[in-house]
Amino acid sequence: MREKGKGRGFSIILSALLTFTTVTCALAADLDAIKKQGTLRHLGVPYANFVSGSGDGLDVELCQLFAKHLGVKYEYVKTDWGTVIPDLIGKKVKAKGAEVEITEDAPVKGDMIANGFTVLPWREKVVKFSEPTFPSQIWLIARADSPVKPIIPTKDINKDIALTRALMKGKKVLSLEKTCLDPKLYDLAATGAKVIGFMGQLNELAPAIINNEAEMTILDVPDALIAIEKWPGKLKIIGPISPKQIMGAGFAQDAPKLLAEYNIFLAGIKKDGTYMKLINTYYPSARMYFPDFFKGL
Repeated sequence: MREKGKGRGFSIILSALLTFTTVTCALAADLDAIKKQGTLRHLGVPYANFVSGSGDGLDVELCQLFAKHLGVKYEYVKTDWGTVIPDLIGKKVKAKGAEVEITEDAPVKGDMIANGFTVLPWREKVVKFSEPTFPSQIWLIARADSPVKPIIPTKDINKDIALTRALMKGKKVLSLEKTCLDPKLYDLAATGAKVIGFMGQLNELAPAIINNEAEMTILDVPDALIAIEKWPGKLKIIGPISPKQIMGAGFAQDAPKLLAEYNIFLAGIKKDGTYMKLINTYYPSARMYFPDFFKGL
């Protein structure tokens, strides 16, 4: 009986050791560990044409190709805007304008973020970004029948932003906290607008104003382009709320080799034409709005 008990005790110890090893591998984030575990875990928030939620999207395909480049399997890990960074870095964070506060530990669930992830000052304090993967900007959008007319561009982005902000006074404007549309990032309260914190998803903002839930909304370029194509004649661009921005893939600060390898991969697919084929598939009008970004590709 004692021998049988010893065997059971050994099994328990062995099981615990295997569990510990599995957890350790799951938390590993840099290049060597990912190759060893054999899987690249892609953290993605379903958003625009970057992560469709149906198994495709610009960033989904980029990450699948990156996994193939590394010689490992691809795994999609669904997340949301409130937890995507903690899921990568293992720390909960709270943004305060351009600053960020780290609050407590969180479980690490993935190796990289890719879902149209805008480079913002506070995010740069906790995440390392790849070379740009897509251009962006924050626009003010209104219904097509709104009496507010689009600004006449001045060729000075700061003047254009000031003109656009002036048109928001007294208007109900939707925004979405904890995203690139967070009203605090652009001090929307100072415009005199009645800023409304939207409770839905990013892709629901455009239909919300079409349905008269507010007079205007701020949208980033990817969502705006999709909305204009999806609801032709229903929306119009009033003007910019921010200077031009860029998007990139996000990596943990302790994963420099993985970041460097992604940049090498990205440069390669831009050179061989693969990148532009994906852009033409998911954002065919992007080149028209951002010719400088895509110049030479």
